[in-house]
Amino acid sequence: MFTRNCISVYKFIGKSYPKREVSFSKYYKIGGAFSCNRLFATSVTAEDGRSKQNIAAKLVDKAPKQLQPYLRLMRLDKPIGTWLLFWPCGWGIASAAAPGCLPDPYILTLFGTGALIMRGAGCTINDIWDRDIDAKVERTKDRPLVNGDVSLKQAVLFLGGQLSIGLIILLQLNWYSVFLGASSLALVISYPLMKRFTHWPQLVLGFTFNWGALLGYSAIHGTIDLATCLPLYISGICWTIIYDTIYAHQDKTDDLRLGIKSTAIKFDQDTKFWLSGFASMMIGNLILSGVMCDQTWPYYTAVTLVATHLASQINTLKINNPTDCSKKFVSNSNVGLILFCGIVLGTLFKKDRKQTKEYIQSIPVQLQVN
Repeated sequence: MFTRNCISVYKFIGKSYPKREVSFSKYYKIGGAFSCNRLFATSVTAEDGRSKQNIAAKLVDKAPKQLQPYLRLMRLDKPIGTWLLFWPCGWGIASAAAPGCLPDPYILTLFGTGALIMRGAGCTINDIWDRDIDAKVERTKDRPLVNGDVSLKQAVLFLGGQLSIGLIILLQLNWYSVFLGASSLALVISYPLMKRFTHWPQLVLGFTFNWGALLGYSAIHGTIDLATCLPLYISGICWTIIYDTIYAHQDKTDDLRLGIKSTAIKFDQDTKFWLSGFASMMIGNLILSGVMCDQTWPYYTAVTLVATHLASQINTLKINNPTDCSKKFVSNSNVGLILFCGIVLGTLFKKDRKQTKEYIQSIPVQLQVN
């Protein structure tokens, strides 16, 4: 439906790349400024009695009283889940950009809005399914559906509104992407039920939360390049298993009492071994994706930073310390950001490398005759 022009850095910086010092320090504040936790469901700190509020929570507190229960139902006060849902979308969109071009800002904005709405819909679905369980857990007993601020009927109607907005956003894309996006709805609806039947709900969450890596790419090209997108999607799934397993260790006592299953319970004391394996798979697939789409050195630098971050995170993880698990979980937003920046910068440098190759190939070969 939409044909959008490439946004090239050459419009702004010419044909050469000046050396610049890039600092990620300010970006590392994202996880802290927007401190929150469970993707579809929970927060880093206790949902009651927080001594420090994040910016989003303060905004929700200032909203009209009648709207606040709905804003909390969609976890608008805990936006890290939105970030973790958005980053794979950003990876796909940035990977689809033409060499030397920035990712399309309109598509990024569209997917950012969609991530906000659909993460909220996922939270609402989660609370509808889990309302009886949430009432038995101290941390979740004050959620809107449990404490009576929102009735089941109101929650269902609110969910319908969120899904309608999500559909409107989806319809702005090409038809290939529309059908691809709609096909993920089954995952969104079924994920909250998985912890009742399997120790691998984090795997299903990985399928769900990283669908945007495929959808973001198809939104630009109207199709999927499996050689590039499939490794990227698999790496995202591995990443989700890592960070949500870390989070699940906070709830394992309550989960065991209530019969809830998770990879944290399955891995138990072997968690670091399992997470190291998934981290290796993630990095391997990121390298493969980069090779398949002819990425340049900034991308591989970002992958190295991601690998370093994950290694440090896993090595220092204290699975029986909820506070440490919370901090480790939140830090994963930085992983998504670093990789996104790496894909963007790597794509910008593609054109420069292509021009260099073309110049070298244009030099006539002189044959020396002895």
